[in-house]
Amino acid sequence: MNFECSSLRYNLTRSLIRSTVLRQSLPLSRTCSDRYVAMKIVPVDSVTKKETFFEKNARLGREMSPHLTIYQPQLTSLLSVTHRGTGMVLTAGVWALGLAALISPQDIGNYASVIEGLHLGSGSLMFLKFMFAFPLSFHTANGVRHLLWDTGRFLKIKEVYSTGYAMVGMSFVLAAMLAVM
Repeated sequence: MNFECSSLRYNLTRSLIRSTVLRQSLPLSRTCSDRYVAMKIVPVDSVTKKETFFEKNARLGREMSPHLTIYQPQLTSLLSVTHRGTGMVLTAGVWALGLAALISPQDIGNYASVIEGLHLGSGSLMFLKFMFAFPLSFHTANGVRHLLWDTGRFLKIKEVYSTGYAMVGMSFVLAAMLAVM
């Protein structure tokens, strides 16, 4: 076999490896004088579909993992989910108040007088104020905790739990202080 023929074989093999349309090749012809190479061209549509993860597990009789249902709730996971939830609640509240301020024909004083006109007791009014203040205080306290983690502090598991309990207590105290105002 001459150099030209082996060079052609090398270039065609390289292009076959890179090609997505040509899936299989037949042996190259023995003579390179006429530069023809025998190849099997497989259309993309007739390429066999790869078995998915779920299909393979069903075929092998493997059960699905129960996922989150097998884990006992932990303080860290509950605080993480609550932090995300309070962030979404605060975002929705800010958007709602902003849009209401843009759309509403009245000023905020009118709505304050409507709330006063409901003649709510001081306990129920304090509870409503606490419910509005808690997401803000929880998200703020947990945000400070995350900022401390970003500096490399309180990352041991014992410290993570102690700061978690301290943060929950601080958020209740801060929400109560805001509700009293």
